[in-house]
Amino acid sequence: MFGRPAALRPFVTELAGRVAGHGVDTVCGPLNGGAFLAELMALELGVNFVFAERILGQRAGLFPVDYRIPLALSAALRGKRVAIVDDAISMGSAVRATIADLETCQATLVVIGALIVMGPAGSEFAAAKGLPLERLTDLPLRAWLPAECQLCASGSAVADP
Repeated sequence: MFGRPAALRPFVTELAGRVAGHGVDTVCGPLNGGAFLAELMALELGVNFVFAERILGQRAGLFPVDYRIPLALSAALRGKRVAIVDDAISMGSAVRATIADLETCQATLVVIGALIVMGPAGSEFAAAKGLPLERLTDLPLRAWLPAECQLCASGSAVADP
């Protein structure tokens, strides 16, 4: 999607316009897709840009990956009004982990943004954090936790529908 930024520009401009109403001074995104979107939006809004690097954590379970703001950028985030953006949010693991690190940096989170939100998890997470979720489109997504999945419980292999 980000290989042709000129083709993406109208969508970046539209999402940036929605995020601008929240008074952000920094846009942050998890690497890879979210960071590319964050950089384009920061350019559009004339604000600062930061990214979060993907780090394989030591946790087991559904969300074992962490995202960390590089140390050289993290100190400047204290008190900044930050929009966290990702190209697409489904279960929200990258956004969740990036927000956790932004909170450690003492940033003021003001909005979550995405080009696409798939399923209810992103909206539910944003609501639980008390953050507005700006997005261009919603798509359906059926997902289950492994403990709730009938195919997992039966030991069935995943098949291409």
